[in-house]
Amino acid sequence: MKKVFILFLGVFLFSFDILPIQKVPFDKNKAEIGKKLFFDKRLSRHKDISCNSCHKIKNYGVDNMPLSVGSGGVLDTPMNTPTVYNTVYNIAWFWNGRAETLSQQVIDAFLNPKEHNMSIKEIERIIKKDKWYRNRFLRVYKKEPDIYDIADAISEYEKSLILPSRFDKYLKGDESAITSQERRGYLKFKIFGCITCHNGINIGGNSFQKIGIFMSDIKIKRGLDRYCVTKLESDKYVYKVPSLRNVAKTYPYFHDGSVKTLEDAILNMGRLNLGIELGQKDVLDIKAFLESLSGEIK
Repeated sequence: MKKVFILFLGVFLFSFDILPIQKVPFDKNKAEIGKKLFFDKRLSRHKDISCNSCHKIKNYGVDNMPLSVGSGGVLDTPMNTPTVYNTVYNIAWFWNGRAETLSQQVIDAFLNPKEHNMSIKEIERIIKKDKWYRNRFLRVYKKEPDIYDIADAISEYEKSLILPSRFDKYLKGDESAITSQERRGYLKFKIFGCITCHNGINIGGNSFQKIGIFMSDIKIKRGLDRYCVTKLESDKYVYKVPSLRNVAKTYPYFHDGSVKTLEDAILNMGRLNLGIELGQKDVLDIKAFLESLSGEIK
């Protein structure tokens, strides 16, 4: 009976796959506008932050802070800032998935009093008064820019932020792309069940899951969970599964940024969501695999 269960478990776990990353089509003219908007600090209440302030493009799309700071030094929403790299592959945006499109995410951040703290009219007025923006929008969008065009342009830029890794080369058949330890870590990643949540092209980002299925002595702060969107009791402590691409670079970890190191994140997820105590060798092997998911920013 035990052998049958193990066989069934193995078949079940190996039915989940990690897929090699693929570039998605985007409009280069719109992305050109979007890139400039992404770095424009005028689109914040105190003209002190841009999208890049929290999602630093040269730093794997994050600021490496537990919680980011909004315009005027306001403490941002009590959630850790996720990366914008490969974000186009996500099922929804924000940890609780309250934005169903990239454009909705952009508008939400602009209007949020704890982030950019702007109004739609203010943003549109700034863009329309800027000669470069106005001419580009008229040429590309064929009309005066509005908030939806502005968000769309930033979304097109974010679609261009695709960062493949050595592991993608391995998935495409290059056995030498990763080390023996990294291959061993990948095997353990599947055997222990990490892959049940972290799968697909983005190795996560494609489902919502509860953190703390197997509760332990680790205290978890709820934060803005899926319950805030659905009002379903079953969605308390439920969050969008984060992508593990570039995870070695996007510390600290978890929705509240409370875990500082990748080793501790692996140990905690073993306890909280797999119900197992991982040994040091297992943690180091899985960590090595996760480090192979880092791309190279040029």
